[in-house]
Amino acid sequence: MKKFIILIAMALAMASCTKNKSEVFPEIPAPADVVMYQINPRNFAEKNAFIAIKNHVAEIKELGVNVVWFMPICEIGVEKAVKSPYCVKDYTAVNPEFGTMDDFKSLVEDFHDRGICVIIDWVANHTSWDNKWIEDHPDWYTTDETGEIIFPEGTGWRDVADLNFDNADMRQAMIDAMKFWVEETGVDGFRCDAADYVPFDFWEDCVSQLRAIPDRTLLLLAEGQRKDHFTAGFDMNYAWQWLSALRRVYNGAQVRLDNPDEGERRRPARTVTRQVPASSLFSADSSEYAGIPEGRVKLRFITNHDENAKMSPIREFFGEDGSMAAFVATAFIHGGVLIYDCQVVGYPGKIQFFNYAKVDWNSHRELREEYTKLIGIYKSNSCLRSGDLVPYPDDNVLMFERKDKAGVVLVLANLRDSQQYISIPENLRNQEYVNLMTGNRAPLTDSELLLMPFEYLVLKLS
Repeated sequence: MKKFIILIAMALAMASCTKNKSEVFPEIPAPADVVMYQINPRNFAEKNAFIAIKNHVAEIKELGVNVVWFMPICEIGVEKAVKSPYCVKDYTAVNPEFGTMDDFKSLVEDFHDRGICVIIDWVANHTSWDNKWIEDHPDWYTTDETGEIIFPEGTGWRDVADLNFDNADMRQAMIDAMKFWVEETGVDGFRCDAADYVPFDFWEDCVSQLRAIPDRTLLLLAEGQRKDHFTAGFDMNYAWQWLSALRRVYNGAQVRLDNPDEGERRRPARTVTRQVPASSLFSADSSEYAGIPEGRVKLRFITNHDENAKMSPIREFFGEDGSMAAFVATAFIHGGVLIYDCQVVGYPGKIQFFNYAKVDWNSHRELREEYTKLIGIYKSNSCLRSGDLVPYPDDNVLMFERKDKAGVVLVLANLRDSQQYISIPENLRNQEYVNLMTGNRAPLTDSELLLMPFEYLVLKLS
């Protein structure tokens, strides 16, 4: 009898431990402190990607990220489909291509055990054509004048059916499905796809209900650039304006030149490419943040699954050195940064996320180490995440200070594929600094610095 009682006590203790473990969630970082790592499961394995990703959790942790974002993991449709993960057949089931629900729950626990938050992609705007909602609730969908369900207007997304947000029952079913993932799998928030296509009042209600889930704090990211996302309660949305400005600095801008009249004939206008100064990025940064509530953040990136489907950042930013200079400029000028998984191994080509892509995760170890060091610098210097910005305008080198009570960091990034001299402002001359990439300490004695093509410096001033 005594032995039996001991066994029961042990079983209860184990159950208690299991329960407690499932209730312990990592701390959600402030939006400005986010270092997000986007996971495309199809970059990890052709089948059972959840199990394959488990083998990479430790190295993702070593990279220094504090949030992982899974591209859509729900079961996808087959009718009219193109294998897009954004074509959801069942909002509360996992895609069997990736594994089982238990596989995913175990993976979430692995990330949580390492202090990493997990958010998942949520596709609210549309469903697959074979989603059970179409058969059970056709009134939940947008129709044309003949009563036929349509794909989202103004898009070429013919593989999906447009949802009708005038229907209150559909709205609540959508929110309930989102609650399912928080309550049943322990995810820590959502990246909401095509958020600009979805009405503000839905997001306002959705965010309010999600925030009311007991004992949970969530991170919510809107894929869009409407400022009312923040009014609705999102923590972050997308920095498309910054990326466009960065591309113009690297590639120049097309300018139309009208030719003067020459007698009775007028020569046709012509288009030329003109260099855009690096200093234009300061205007892009301030414009993008104008009117945004304090504490909210524009997620900055040099690539993601959509952009990498068009061109690798290695090609777009003129090689590995150019892409790293672009990353430094992007990550350090304002807090909140995203890294796409294949970015850290310098994958050279395009990846169409509709299909499996074989990525060599052991390649370009030196590039991964460079990202790791930069993320470490970002996380250990609060001024780089939320300090005051002091710009030093230049045509070719992006130079600025970020400073707060904890310190001052000077960032210089040559955004040209050529050597550039940059003048050191008088107020910075003779100041001692530590090169945060190398650990070397020296004074800024020269009136100007020579930076090699795409060279960058991150200097902590003392």
